[in-house]
Amino acid sequence: MDVRILSYVQDHCHNRFTDFLFPLLSRIGNAGAVWLTVAVCLGYQRRTRGLAFALFFSLALSHVISQILKPVIGRPRPFVSFPGKRLLIHTPGGYSCPSGHSASSFAAATVLWIFNNRLGAAALLLAVLIAFSRVFLFVHYPSDTIAGSLLGVLCAIFILYLYKM
Repeated sequence: MDVRILSYVQDHCHNRFTDFLFPLLSRIGNAGAVWLTVAVCLGYQRRTRGLAFALFFSLALSHVISQILKPVIGRPRPFVSFPGKRLLIHTPGGYSCPSGHSASSFAAATVLWIFNNRLGAAALLLAVLIAFSRVFLFVHYPSDTIAGSLLGVLCAIFILYLYKM
């Protein structure tokens, strides 16, 4: 199923607009940059400082766990398993599962959703687009992004549980 979805995306979703948009979305997800920027902005106001800390620690936890899991799972990236496809971004290193972009994006979106539904809805839409960008760019399988997304949600819930203790 993973390969069929990946093949469908590669065969039917590329055009000038998407070939511009999805590398850009992936880039803003690099190292959780967009989410760290949100955390820093939220940290400047006293009333949202707790949200900023929860966001930061959720991102940190999702990053650490995803980096531990990648070599344990050891799944090669799609472009390694199916060579010959020209990538629209620089070739990422390491393993494929779980998707770190998806983990950080869904960790952030979950925290933002719990604190503020309107902000969280926008964050969730961006998280979905960033996760999809990784499949579109042929650097993750769909199941990698699903695993990363679930990891991010669980990390956020764990951090929020600790935060409310």
